[in-house]
Parts: sequence; structure tokens; C-alpha cells
Amino acid sequence: MAASTQRRDKKTTAALLKTELARTDNSSGVRGLQELLDAVLSPEESAADAEALDWCKHLLAGGDSFEDFCKTVRSYDNAALCGLVWTANFVAYRCRTCGISPCMSLCAECFNHGDHTGHDFNMFRSQAGGACDCGDSNVMRESGFCRRHRLKTGEDVPSVPRELLLMSEMVLPRFIICIIQHLRDGYAEPDGSSERDLQKVLQQLELHISFLEELTKMGGAMRTVLTKILTNQQTFRELSMGQEENVYAKRNYEKYLSALRSSGLASVEEKGASADSGSGGGAAALGSLGATAAASPDPSSKEEDQYGGQNVGQRKRVKLTSSTKDPSIMDTLKHKCFLEELLFWTIKYEFPQKMVTFLLNMLPDQDYKITFTKTFVQHYAFIMKTLMKSHESDTMSNRIVHISVQLFSNEELARHVTEECQLLDVMVTVLLYMMESCLIRSELQDEENSHHVVVNCGEALLKNNTYWPLVSDFINILSHQSVAKRFLEDHSLLMLWMSFVSFFQGMNLNKRELNEHVEFESQTYYAAFAAELEACAQPMWGLLTHCKVKETQDYTKTVVRYCLDALQIWFDNIGFVDEPAPNQVTFHLPLHRYYAMFLSKGVKCQGLDLDSLLPDQETLMKIMVHPLQIQASLSEIHSNMWVRNGLQIKGQAMTYVQSHFCNSMIDPDIYLLQVCASQLDPDYFISSVFERFKVVDLLTMASQHQNNALDSEQERPMLEGALTFLVILCSLRLHLGMSDDEILRAEMVSQLCMNDRTHSALLDLIPENPNPKSGIVPGSCSFEEMLSAVADFKAPVFEPGGSMQQGMYTPKAEVWEKEFDPIMVILRTVYRRDVQSAMDRYSAFLKQSGLHSGNPWPPYKERTALHPCYEGLVRLLHCKTLHIVIFTLLYKIWMDHQNMSEHVLCMVLYLIELGLDSQVQDGPGEEVPCIEENCHDSWFPSTNLLANLHHVINYVRVRVPETAPEVKREPPPSTSEDTSTFSQNLREAQVFSLVAERRKKFQEIINRSSREASQAVRPKSSASRWLPPGTQPQLVTEILEIRESMLSLLVKLHQKLSARQNSLSDVWLEQPHAERLAHGDGITAIERILAKAATRSRQSKRCIQEICGKVCPPVPPKKSSPSDKKTMDKEERRQRARERQQKLLAEFASRQKSFMETAMDVESPEADTAMDLGASEQPDCEVLYDCVICGQSGSSTDDRPFGLVVLLQASSVLGHRSRNDQPKRLPTSDEEHIYPEDTCGAACDVRLTLLQRFFKESSCLQSVSIGWDGGVYVQTCGHTLHIDCHKSYMESLRNDQVLQGFSVDKGEFTCPLCRQFANSVLPCRPGQVTEAGAWHAPCHKPAHVLVKEVEDLQDQLGIFPTETNLSKEMESVIKDIKNTTQKKYMDYGRNPGSPDNDFLFMYSVARTNLELELVHRGGNLCCGGASAAAKRSCLNQLFHVLAMHMRLYSIDSAYNPWTRLTQVTHSRESECGDDRPEVPMLFRDVPSLLIIFVLTMPQPLRKEHFTCVVKVLYPLLYTQALAALSIKFTPEERRAWLASGAHQKSGFNTETSWEALLSHLVSELSAAKTLYEVKAEEGSTLSSTVWTPQSIELTLQQFCLPYLRLSCLLQHHLYGDGLTGCLNEEEFSVLSACLGLVSPAAQPGSQVSSASCLEWPVNPFALLSQWCSEVTSLPESQAEQTVTLVVQDPRWEAPRLLHLPDNYNTIFQYYHRKACTACSKVPKDPALCLVCGAFVCLKGACCKQQGICECVLHSQHCGAATGIFLLINASVIIIIRGHRFCLWGSVYLDAHGEEDRDLRRGKPLFLCEERYRVLEQQWVSHTFDHINKRWGPHYNGL
Repeated sequence: MAASTQRRDKKTTAALLKTELARTDNSSGVRGLQELLDAVLSPEESAADAEALDWCKHLLAGGDSFEDFCKTVRSYDNAALCGLVWTANFVAYRCRTCGISPCMSLCAECFNHGDHTGHDFNMFRSQAGGACDCGDSNVMRESGFCRRHRLKTGEDVPSVPRELLLMSEMVLPRFIICIIQHLRDGYAEPDGSSERDLQKVLQQLELHISFLEELTKMGGAMRTVLTKILTNQQTFRELSMGQEENVYAKRNYEKYLSALRSSGLASVEEKGASADSGSGGGAAALGSLGATAAASPDPSSKEEDQYGGQNVGQRKRVKLTSSTKDPSIMDTLKHKCFLEELLFWTIKYEFPQKMVTFLLNMLPDQDYKITFTKTFVQHYAFIMKTLMKSHESDTMSNRIVHISVQLFSNEELARHVTEECQLLDVMVTVLLYMMESCLIRSELQDEENSHHVVVNCGEALLKNNTYWPLVSDFINILSHQSVAKRFLEDHSLLMLWMSFVSFFQGMNLNKRELNEHVEFESQTYYAAFAAELEACAQPMWGLLTHCKVKETQDYTKTVVRYCLDALQIWFDNIGFVDEPAPNQVTFHLPLHRYYAMFLSKGVKCQGLDLDSLLPDQETLMKIMVHPLQIQASLSEIHSNMWVRNGLQIKGQAMTYVQSHFCNSMIDPDIYLLQVCASQLDPDYFISSVFERFKVVDLLTMASQHQNNALDSEQERPMLEGALTFLVILCSLRLHLGMSDDEILRAEMVSQLCMNDRTHSALLDLIPENPNPKSGIVPGSCSFEEMLSAVADFKAPVFEPGGSMQQGMYTPKAEVWEKEFDPIMVILRTVYRRDVQSAMDRYSAFLKQSGLHSGNPWPPYKERTALHPCYEGLVRLLHCKTLHIVIFTLLYKIWMDHQNMSEHVLCMVLYLIELGLDSQVQDGPGEEVPCIEENCHDSWFPSTNLLANLHHVINYVRVRVPETAPEVKREPPPSTSEDTSTFSQNLREAQVFSLVAERRKKFQEIINRSSREASQAVRPKSSASRWLPPGTQPQLVTEILEIRESMLSLLVKLHQKLSARQNSLSDVWLEQPHAERLAHGDGITAIERILAKAATRSRQSKRCIQEICGKVCPPVPPKKSSPSDKKTMDKEERRQRARERQQKLLAEFASRQKSFMETAMDVESPEADTAMDLGASEQPDCEVLYDCVICGQSGSSTDDRPFGLVVLLQASSVLGHRSRNDQPKRLPTSDEEHIYPEDTCGAACDVRLTLLQRFFKESSCLQSVSIGWDGGVYVQTCGHTLHIDCHKSYMESLRNDQVLQGFSVDKGEFTCPLCRQFANSVLPCRPGQVTEAGAWHAPCHKPAHVLVKEVEDLQDQLGIFPTETNLSKEMESVIKDIKNTTQKKYMDYGRNPGSPDNDFLFMYSVARTNLELELVHRGGNLCCGGASAAAKRSCLNQLFHVLAMHMRLYSIDSAYNPWTRLTQVTHSRESECGDDRPEVPMLFRDVPSLLIIFVLTMPQPLRKEHFTCVVKVLYPLLYTQALAALSIKFTPEERRAWLASGAHQKSGFNTETSWEALLSHLVSELSAAKTLYEVKAEEGSTLSSTVWTPQSIELTLQQFCLPYLRLSCLLQHHLYGDGLTGCLNEEEFSVLSACLGLVSPAAQPGSQVSSASCLEWPVNPFALLSQWCSEVTSLPESQAEQTVTLVVQDPRWEAPRLLHLPDNYNTIFQYYHRKACTACSKVPKDPALCLVCGAFVCLKGACCKQQGICECVLHSQHCGAATGIFLLINASVIIIIRGHRFCLWGSVYLDAHGEEDRDLRRGKPLFLCEERYRVLEQQWVSHTFDHINKRWGPHYNGL
């Protein structure tokens, strides 16, 4: 039957089978279908065969067409979720306001249909792919659902009729098993060779899987069927094994089993072994992990699945069984349904995209979702294994996360799977197993015997972040409270986790290179920091968010306990006793940080008592060592002690404090040290700090010492580091009692003080979520409120230089005054220069607000109170060791010992002030007699700083080298000196070896209890530290007489700093002004401290008064007098030097200013001539130029001409003008379009083409101008140079290799003076100023004489100039001008390159430059002479060059238009050789004629002749205006005006009456019947207005104005006539007076009528008749074109860029999915031309022509090589100019005034009108080259 069925057509067969199957007894139908499917879906067929697929479609549709079937099924869709699945690079949205899970995302459609106004949302490009969560209330709030998914669609959908999907239920299982069989068949155990084969298998199955995907999109009904099939175990069993007789299926099944065998993490044989070895509690398991870890990793065990992997696996299973977990996590998989096997193959084939999309498309079905999630968890270990082996781990990672984020973001589902499938155990175990593959022995501390293992950061697993999908899943599920609580309650899991974290403890160990520079700088530190952040810190933050309230105390206690256990194990394993190994540092201590953060959270949020969470003192001492080592190493790195380790060590130090890491690294470390400091003995702690920082040797009273650990240039930075660290330790309150808001405020202030910041930079720089600063999710309201409280917004500014500023936030004045905290700034700076920047800004503020004018010191900031638990921290400030250090340093600074600095003093004073501000309660602190042993009594009596301040110290004994100055001066103590003092001195002298002694003692006290530990103490190490090597000079003991107290030293330092003897009078103490002392330098700081001491203790006050009161200047110690004098001198010298420097700088600044003024305002030479015009008293004064290269001045001569530095560029700006003054709108929907027909360029092209159709070529080419598109614009910076100097300058540039941005071969250079971009030199004409005066003289000749003179001048033949340097240069400039634009913009004639063509191009260059200058002046001359455009203009020189060139072409006198303007002639048609007539005068472009006349007459032209030409052309223009007007009339109006004008004609003064002229013109033109009839049909619609005399006058004036403006501008440039400013209404009168069209007698300001300017050379009516007859004699067939040519309108609005929508999203949504018109694909980088709206591909290979990409092509076509493009996907604008391009910036800014390049942040962007205006202005004024600095070549690749 099968065969016959197949023969019949598919549709009928399907219909037949459907009816058979629908019967009650359907056995025959079932049999028929099975046979058919056996034949069609035979797995032996090639998978790529489309026939099978076709059959399936027909069968499913059961006789209907497949499309109809789809429609029907869709109508039963009951899904309430969107579930749209997307892949990487898709643009989606995330709304934090609506999201419950942080991973929530929406497709664009659902986002736009939902209401998210005012929400915190952003658009993003998906990295890994995702799915739309709209409609899923587990992931987002219902208020954010879109309209479609807000209604629960499920309720009103009818139930599905059974027969609709009957066939699907029968056919699909067979279809799916067919796919599975192909997958089994194609799979071979992967070795390198078969990866391609896997791809091949997938390609063959592409159609099948796409078909499944298509089915899932049919909606809920079809998904339900698919879910049933995929999860049905019965069907799976029947179909999977294959029937007995089918050999193929059997073989296929064998393959599947063998693939399965390799899926588990251990082989079956091992199971028995592992199960019975487990015994003992959890602790044993943890111990065994710690102990065995060191044994197993062995360099040789690289093979993952062989024995190395097995014993790791085995060890782990030991642990699992012992902690009574389910051992099945690591087992071989068993499959029970299609879904499980499909997922298995998906993993085996490394997650092909199509399969992933299919599996995800099914998720809206709830039953499927639950089954699939369980299946996914069951395969988790297998996924990890495949991922580790994969070569494409990046792609695979993305696809894994694409799936898992959909499953685990849903709390309900995550909890369900955690309970049913041990999700947490699976994840932790899998992570552990994964990391165990790359462990190495730790070399920290004890290199040989260490038992600790750490991950090897060089392994691919860490380097490529292969672990991130698994870690990110883990973080994702820990964000659900219910899941996190299970984790925290499960102790064995916590222990496993701690063992996982300990793999990272101490990784990436740095050893200091002491000899050679390291050969190879490893970059593994990136991997290490990323691993700690992602694998340890992020899960920690996740857990911490659930430990916020009292009820969760127990969790914290548990975690802390396991942390301490793990730390203890770690100390034992690395063999740590008391001293860290020298020259080693690791930045990675995750166990310390877990402990610190849980400690902090417990005390801050859960009300736990700190003591209950702390270990014994000995453990605390150990815990303190490594974080302290990091702080000391930071200082060492900045002191260049690690310089031989390369740059990477600096990189580590920076990353450690960088904003994304600091709250997981340095903050917990400092907090932990603060806890240790508050609990341990303060003397012990302080001495440990100085010892770690290696500066103990420096802390001696002697002027010389030996330090074996540091070189002398390292001592100062290390001492500064130690003191700064102590200040940070004592003053930082981040975890010691600050509220979240205070923390946020402090962070924000410190970042803003370093620099003004943009909003996004600030969000990025403030350590963000997950966060102890809980409420601060970036973008939440508290962030915004805080920002507006501390900062002012500076809106984006636009400097004329074009540098685009962004919107910035800057600190408010009161923040600088009260909140600037230099300590917080130091903690948060990645670069040391930022601290300096903050201080500079602070001092600028103080100067500006008049608080302090000098160089201020960092201000002291009062601290908030400590949390009661941490009050022990204050004891640091009140311990004798610190006081001795302070005293010693004050003394050393006063004595000018080496290596002291201002910063040291600043920090010392800061510590004193902190001590004064935090008094410790006297009492129990004193009573530790066993420790005291009188060793310090000789120094200070008490531990209270206030009490010790005024204690005087008399003698100190020091150990100094024999060479020290102290030894030479002091005689040995005489015997007469009483012994008690001597013995006292002896006691005092021990003091600094006591630091070491005291540590030894303290260790002993602690270790008394545990004897074995005390034997391990090695006191000798600390003792031997002080013994000097024999080579150095012997140390001898000397006694110094000091007799100072801290107070007296402070007073003396005050004198020293202020350079005055009695700088502090005792009166000063009576009225201390605290607020006056808040800001200032060191003097202020000392005064503030003394004032505080005086107010807090009467005793101190007395002492201060005593010290100050000694009226005689206090005698410093004998030894120091010379040095004291030295300091005074030094100070004075410094002061003088400073003053000198100030003076020099001021002088330099004023010079620079005057230079800038002269350089920038160099008047363009023609302006100079203009200024000297009236100077007739200076005979023959030549124009002088300065050469900016050789510096000589002179006049331009034929032999050695001067030239103007110019930039020639082709421009189409004029061509883009339109009649409408509103810019065109950018289309943002398919309905909108832009029509280019109405632009100036298009109109002029049409006109020229029409003329060329009907008239003689040579006359056509003189009747219009070209150059609207692709005209050459010439602009100058105004500087001149000798042309020969320029040539040698170009040579030197050519030889100079380091050039950026321009091409010397193309003649490009920068002006040697102002560095403006240029590409040619325009020769200056030799000339005398006086001749200009003569040409200027007013004339009184009658008009007809002038007309004749002009005619004669035109007839003079052009004389070829003699060959001079000047003429050569002029020719070469002409060549440059021609090369500037493209060939197509020059050749408009029929025979390219003809003289006529050349002639047209030349005079059009002049026209283009005049018109552009008009545009730059705002389109009119109302604003008068001065303008920026005038400065750039060089029309005078350009005219002379063009004129010289054009004199070579003379106009044939027979055709000279001049005669037709000034004489009534008889028809010359008969003589015309060409069959086509000349262009009628009424069709000619009057401004073009003006320029032709001026350029073809001998130069220089007298002004009277120029005025004559202007006057003669005006009547022609006026007639054209009347003709154009008459055609606009309705026939009735035309008749009326004809009659009224005829009446006027007989009257007086008819020559200047427009009615008479109009009437005559209408009657003449009516001779050609057709002319007025063409328009008659549309006439009624055309003019709805009634023409009054006023409106006619206005129209005529408007028609004539462009010509008058152009003439006036030309006159201004040729003769230097001033341009007077005026009102818009007066422009016509002022210009006509300026040109001499009306007699100057007319009152200025009185309205001039347009007709009164007429001056006819002959009878007007005769001339009019002649001009009209030229038009009326044209054949009637051309009537329509004739009308078009008559109705010309010379008025154009200013060029504008397109009008853009306000919201960028409008553009983005329409264009980023739009297909390219050339290749119909969606371009990767779409771009828009902002001039004409064209949609182009940036860099798209599809649209290349002759190797030139589309953007460059378009810029040539649309802007004559200037293009302005908006890149859709980046929101930035690029400019293409010729062969170069630059990034201009963005005109769309977000709410905070920032650009969002590449749309990385995805915030809503809005058009910034100012920026867009700046862009438009640069385009119109052709200044892109000057303003934008960063140009690069584009090589036609854009």
C-alpha cells in the first residue's frame, strides 16, 4: 500500500488517512500511516532530503494547505506568556522598575506596548541570547506587561477540537525519533578530525529542526502536543530501541549507549569502591579534602578522564557519601523520554543554536518547563564536562547561559528543583570537580612542605573564564531567598563551599624579583581577579543579601565558624607560624574576606556581639598578617621596589583598589585589620605595622641610620605609606558604624572631588551592588537624591573650538568646605595623580571663595562615632609606641633629617588630631603590669595622648654609625655627670630595639598555654634583624640631649613653617577660632592642634603659654643652630624663587596673549587695502605682505610672488538649498519620503538640460552658473608666504615621516603659523594702493558714454601675459582648482573640455564663492561688514586669478549679450550657422552675466564701468521678474493689468512705472498664444491670492534682491566699499543706493520702489519688444518648457540638515532592522546621511563599487566628497571629507547630558539642539577641517 500511497498526490493521501484515523475503529488507518512513515522517514535516507519534510507538512495538515493549518492552530493559542526567543546581538530591553529578577528582559514589541514612562530601563544588545519575559509574573511585575499579555488570553480561547491535531500526535513522534537517529548516527567519539563532521550532520538536519521550531511558534495548542510527545516514556521506549528485525536501528542504538557511557564523571567499576570507604562526620571529610588535596594533583595527571581525574572524582565521592548526599550526581545518565535524549545530543553537539532555540521556544508550556528544568539539572555534570573539552567554549558558554537563565531566574521553579533534584549539591559538586582539574601546589610561605593547593591561573579554564556559565547559574539561584536559606542551613554544603573557596586562597602568588628584570610578564592576574570576583565574591554577596535581619543570626554564625575552620586548615597547610615569608605577596584571600564580610553584616544588621564571633588572640594575630602584608606591598609597589616584576604588578595594585573590586577586596581587608587592631594589644599592632613597612630603622633620633631592608630613596615613600595606612585605619568608618546613606555620600563625594564626573562614570565608579550599601542599586532613587544633594549639574557646553563637553556633575561649594575627605580619596584612587587632582581642585575652590590663598594641606575631617563593638580601635592612638614614633618624627622634621617630607608631617599631625578628638576612657587600660615592666616610663608616663603631649624628654640614647655628626661633636659623658641621669639615659636608649622585644614578649604570653607553639616561635629572627652586616661602619651608642616635648616641637615647627621667630604670641591662645582653622596649610593645622590641646587640658594650655611666652627667641639645641639658619635661608630662597617664577609666568602669559591677538586677527589683505584707500597722501605705497616662514615683509612681485594660504574644497552645500525654510524631516516610517527634486542643485540641472535641448550650446553655457553641486569653495586663514618658501616647506614635510592626518602628496599641509589645514596657495597680485584710489574716483560721464566704453573694453583682446613666476603660479592654482572637484561637476557641455566648458566652470567658481559668503552672512547683507565669513574670504585674490585666466577667452562680438542689452538690433537669425537659436535674454541668469562681464574686462576695472554693468543688467532682471509674475496671474487679472498699464503708458515717466512695463510685456508675450494658456488650466489653483500693487511691488523686490546682494558683495571685495548694516525691510533701498542705482539724494530710510532704480539705455518698450520676440518666436510645441524657463525664482532658503526626531529610539527602531536597498540584507552597521536622508551600509562589502564602500561613494555623490553620517548602532556621527574621516561625536544625549557611544548603556537619548546646530553650522561654513582635530585616512573602506 505504501508504494501506491506515495504515488497518489500527498494532499489526497493525507485527507484519506485523516478520515480513516478519525473513525472509532482506526486500525487500518494506523497501519497505513505507519507503513507510509516507515517509507518516508527511513533513517537510512539522507537527512538533507526535503521530500520527507514535505510529506510531514501535508500529513499534519490532513488535506488542507499547511498555511491554513497553521492559521487554524494559532487561533487556539492560549499562551499568556510572550516567550519570544532571541539569539546574540538582538536588541532587547530591561526595566529595573518592573523586574523581580535582575535577569528580566523584554522584546522591543512588548516593551513598546507596555507603559514604562519614568521607569529605570535600558536597551541592550543581548550577549548570549535570551527570551521575552512578558506575561511571566514570577520574573516581573504585572504592571509592566504589555497590552497583549496583560489580558489572560487563556480564558476566552475555545478548546481544541480533537481531529485538528490528531495527525500531529501520530506523525511527530516518528519525526522526532528520525532526528534523534540522525544525531546518533552522525556522532563519533570526538577527536579533532570529527568536529567538521558534527557540523555537517547539523547542516543536514537544519530543515528538520527549523520545522520543529516553526511548530512551536503555532502557539499553545501545538506546544501541548509536542510536550506530550517529548515527555512520554512509553513512546520513547517503543521507538528508541528499534524493532528486533531492524538491523540499522540496533546499530544506531549501540552508538547511543557508547556515547552515554562516557557521560558520567566516573566509571561504573569505581562505584563499589567509593561507597564503602565513606565514614566519619563532615569535619573528617573537610579535613580529608584539605589533606589529600596536596597529594593528588600531579603534573603528569593531565588527562581528564583517566586516573588523575578519577582519583579526584573518587575523593570527592568519598566526601559526598560521608555527608550522606546522593552519590548519583556523578553517575552515568539514563534517559527515559525524547526530551532527555534530545538534550543529551544538544550537549554532545555543543549546543547548536537551532536546537537551543527550539528547546527554549517550548518554555511557555508549564509542564514542559518543569520537566525540562529537571532534565537540565540531571545533565549538569555532563554539561560541565563537555564545556571543559570544547574548543569553542565561548560560544558554548553563551548558549548554556541562554538556557539556564530562563530556568533559574524563576524562584518557584528553582526552589522546586532544589528540593527534588538537589540542585545546590549538583552545582557545588560540579564546580568543585571543575576546579580540581587545574590545581597546583601553593608556594606561599613554605615552598617545599606546603600542603595547600590553589588553582593555576594560567590554565585555560581560568584564563578564558570557562567556569562563568556555572558560576553565574549558582549566583542566579542564590538570589532566591528560599534557595539561599537551604544553602545556609546545610552545613555539609557550606563546608564543601569553603573548601571550594580555599582553592582560590593565595592564588597567583607574586615573588619579588631582586636581581634581573623578569623575562616574561605573565598576565594571569586578570584571570585571578576575575575568578575571585566571580567565583568567590559574587556568591558571597548573594548570600549576604539574605542575612539582613535578626532572625538570620544563626546563618552568619555558621558561616563564620566554617570560615575560621577553613582558615585554620589553611594556616596549618601552608605551615604558617608568626612571620610571613619575605618578598611574597598574594592579593587573593577570599577566606579572610568571607570572614570579614559576614562579621561586618552580623554586627551591623543582625545585632550580634563581635566577641562571640572572634577567635582567640593567637588566631587573630595570624589572620592579621596577610592583609597587612598586602597593604605594605601596595606601598612597596608604589615605591618602585617591585619594578623588576614588570608593569603587571602595578596592574594588580590598581585592580585591587579599582571600583569594581574594592568593596570585595581592599574594604574587607581594611575592616579585618580594624577588627584585629581593636582587639589586639595596640603596641604590638603599631610595631607590627612599622615592621611590615620596613621603616623601624628610620625611627631613630639620630640624623643617620642604617636600613638593611630599604634603599634610601625608598624610605620616604614607605614611611609615608605606613603613616597613611595608620590614618586610614583609624579614620575609615565604612564598616564601623556608617549608615548606608552616609557610605554612599562619602563614596560619591570622594569621586567628585577627584574630577567632575558624568553620571554614568559616577555610577560605574561607586562600588555597586551586590553591596553592603544595600539600597544603592545604580539608578535607584536614593542614588539620584544623593547626587542632587552633593553635586551641581553642569550642562554640556560647546566651545567654539568644537570640543564637545558632556554633562558633568561637580561638587557643591559646601561639600568642598565641609565634606571633602582626603583620606577617602586616597583609599579610592587608582592613580596617584587623582589625589593631586583632588587637592588642586580643593585649593582652587579655597582661592575662589577667599578661604585660603596659599597651597592648602589636606583638610582634617571630624569622624562619626564608632560602633560600640569597635571602640578598642581608639587605643591605637593612645599607645606609647605610637607616641614615641610621633615624637621622633616631629623631632626629625624639625631637625631637617633626610627622607622627611611635608606628607609625613601632615599624616603625623593628622594622627595627633585623631588622638585628641577620640579620648579613651582611663581606667582598666593601665593595669597590665606583667607587660609594662617599666620599659616606657622613661619616655612617657601615661598612655593618654593628651597627657603625653606636654611631657618633656631630656636625653635619648641612640645607636649611630661612627661617621655620624653626633659622634664627632659630643665629648664622652664626663664622670661628674650624676649616675642617675646616666642610667636613666641608658634605659631610654633601649627604646627602639624594644619594638622587637615587645613583640617577642607578647608572643610568649600568648603561647604560654600551648607549649608546642611557643617552641615554634623564632625570636631570633626578629633579633637578628637589627644586626648590621660587617661591611658597614660600626654602630656606636651616643646620648643626645633633647629637652623637648611634643608641644614644644609643634610650636617650633610652627615657627619654622611660618619663617618667623615668635610666630605664636600667647595672646593667640585666648581667642582660637575653630572655623577659621578649618582650611589652610601646615601652620593652620598646628594652630588647630594646639588650640584643641589647650581647650581640652589646662596643663597643656599652661605649657603652650610657657613655650610661647619665652620672649627671647627659644634657643634650639646647640647642634642644630647651623641647620636652623640653613632652613631659614632655604625658606627665604624658596620664597624668592617662587616670586621670580610668578613674575616670569605673568610676563609670558601677557606676551602669549598679545601674540594670539595679532595672530588671530590678521586682517585679510584685501581689508588692509580697503583701510588704506583714502590715504592719497602716501604716494605709491605698495601693499606689503609678511611671509610666515622666513619672516620677511615685502610686496608681491612677478619674480617672487607672495601667496595666501588657502583651502580648496568641493562643496554641494548650495545645491542642497530648498525653497522651503523648514528643514526636511528624516523619514521614520515607510510612509514618509524625502524628495530631492526641489533642491537648488536639481532645479539648476533641469534648467541647463532644458536650455541645451533647444538652444545653441555655446550660448547655453553662458546663460547659467554651475557649481551648486561640487562647486569649488576657497577659504583662507589670512596668512601669507613666499611661494618659493612654501615649496621648500612642502619638501621638508615630505621628508618628515611622522605625519598624521593629511597627505603631503596631495598638496596638503598646515599653515606654518596657525596650523590650520590648507592645500594650496593663491598668488597675490602685485599692485599699488594708490591705483585703487584712482579706479575709485566718482564719475560724471553720461550713461551712453559709459555703455560705449564698456563695449570697447570687452572688445580688447586678452593679452597673453609674459611668462613670469607669478603667471606660472596662477596657472598651477587654476589646475589645483580644477583638481579639487570631480570631473562630472565640471563638464556640462556636449563636448567635455571645450573652451566654453572651461569658461563656464571658471566664472561659476566665482559665483559659488560669492553665494557661499552670502549664506555665511545669513543669506542677506543686513548685518553689514564684519563677519566671520569675511575673515575667511579671499575673493579679491581669487577674482584676479580667475580674471587672468578668463581673459584668454574673448566673447565673439557678434554674440556678445552686451549689445542685446544696450541696443535694439534687427533679427540675426538668418546669419546663424547653428540651426538652433541663441538663448533668449529673458532666460539668461543675470548674476552669471554680471560675473562674466566683470571677469572678461581688463583688470583692474574702474568702478564707473562696474556700476554701468550693474545698471544695464538691472532692467533685464526687472523684465524677467515681470514676465515670471505675469504668468502667475489669472487671465482676468492679466486683462485688468493690461488695461490699466495701457492707460499709464500714455502718461508721464512711463520708463519707471511697472504698470506700464507690465502691460507692454503682457501684450507682447500674448503674441504667442500658447504661452499663457499652458498655465491657465492650473492657474486658478496656483494663485488664490489677489494681487495688489503692494504685493506686486514686494514680489518684484524679492526677485531682484539676490542680484543686488551679489553685486554689492562683489563691489565690496573689488573696491573695498563698506557694507552698511540695516533692517530687513530697508535692505532693498540700502543696497540699491550702495550700487548707485538710485541717486544718493533720496533720503536714506525712505522706501525706494523697485521700478525707480531702472535706467534704460534705449527706449524701454522697444527693448522689451525685442526680448519678448525672442521668446514668442520659439515653436509652439515647446510652450510648456518655455513657461518653465520664464518662471524662474532666484530665491533660495539657507541650506539645512534634516530635521531629526527628539527621541533617538524613533530612529533606532525604524532603521536598525531596515534592509539595505542594494542587497536586501539588514546591514551590520547601518548609517544615515544627514544631508539627504539616504540609508547606507557602513563598511558593507555588499554595496562596494570598484573597491569603494557605500558611505564614501555616497559622500562623493551627495556632498562632493563631504559626508555627514549618523551611525545607527552607535548614535555617533562620522564626517567624511575627501580621503579622510573623523568621529564627530553625538547629537543625541541622555537625560544627564552624556553621549552613549555604541549604545552601551542603552539609556533613552534625546536630540541636543545646540550640538545639532553646531554640526549644521560647521557643515555650512565648511570648517570641519579646522575644528575637528582627529582625522585619519579611510582608504575607501567606510
